[in-house]
Amino acid sequence: MSILQRDPQDRVRVLDEDGHVVDGAEVPDLDDDALIEMYRQMRLARHFDQRAVSLQRQGRMGTYPPLSGQEGAQVGSAAALESQDWMVPSYREHGAAYVRGLDLDETLRYWMGDERGNKLEDLRIFPVAVPIASQIPHATGAAWASKMKGNDDEAFICYFGDGATSEGDFHEGLNFAGVFDTPTVFFCNNNQWAISVPRERQSASATLAQKAHAYGFEGVQVDGMDPLAVYKVTKEALEKARNPEQAGDDAAGHATRPTLIEAVQYRFGAHTTADDPSVYRDDEEVERWKAKDPIPRLEAYLRNQGVLDDERVETIGQQVEDEVAEAIDTAEATERPKPSEMFEHVYEESTPRLEEQREYLEQLRERHGDEELLE
Repeated sequence: MSILQRDPQDRVRVLDEDGHVVDGAEVPDLDDDALIEMYRQMRLARHFDQRAVSLQRQGRMGTYPPLSGQEGAQVGSAAALESQDWMVPSYREHGAAYVRGLDLDETLRYWMGDERGNKLEDLRIFPVAVPIASQIPHATGAAWASKMKGNDDEAFICYFGDGATSEGDFHEGLNFAGVFDTPTVFFCNNNQWAISVPRERQSASATLAQKAHAYGFEGVQVDGMDPLAVYKVTKEALEKARNPEQAGDDAAGHATRPTLIEAVQYRFGAHTTADDPSVYRDDEEVERWKAKDPIPRLEAYLRNQGVLDDERVETIGQQVEDEVAEAIDTAEATERPKPSEMFEHVYEESTPRLEEQREYLEQLRERHGDEELLE
């Protein structure tokens, strides 16, 4: 069944919480190696996240946004991309960027304050966007430009959180995408909390996916903690972005390229390491969502299929630990940037105010030196 034929309030699932295929679900056509790799990438994203939080707590890295709980949505969606597609992340897509080809040490360097970790053009990944929803018009504009240039084989996936749907950039970006029929997949990571604001305070809409109908294209809600369902829905949406005539027509009889995917999930940790989630949510809620954890869910499915056993799980775990440890060593061994380099990536041409700040920093450097400033 195509996305265009689904009721947006009917959440798509392939695996239940115990890793069994739900009645009537269609398992994506992925071979054993691809499924194992998806599982490994999810395990790696979780371990990387735990180590990154630890690095921040030890003062070895700056503020960091954890992703634990969202591995299924990130790995499942990124695995659906083709080489010619583009990824437009927010600030939490460490796992998705890894699937796309970004080395873990580069992600660490960025959050250590090194802008060189954010040079991603060769991977067809846009720079990390920390402002909420600001990347959505960028994704729409880039997709429109690609369409105007006749690059019909390119699709753009844009990630953002549920809080972003309350920003003007969200509505402007999606409205433009609908009017100009851009090859864009808008991927909303509905992790239930925009810092301390719960989902029910973001919108009175029954789903976030249904907001797409106001802009003339399809929305679909998926279980974001089911990596196979996420992969299936994202792959269909990307194919529709490239080939709208193959997806059927919308309610008005028009073939449409864009899709809004709402991946319903939960972030187990804090919004960032500067946040204390215990202030606004209770442990019972967290534990209830942890029962839906995407990693043991996929592992149970693969065990039932005879693809995974204890020995292979242990081997993958060791490989993951080694890869993350090596990435940390590489990131910390890299020469740190000079503080003044922070000014080089703000604007194409510097502004008077920025030059005043640069001069002030240079005066401090003369008195204290780079190392003292960094500390």
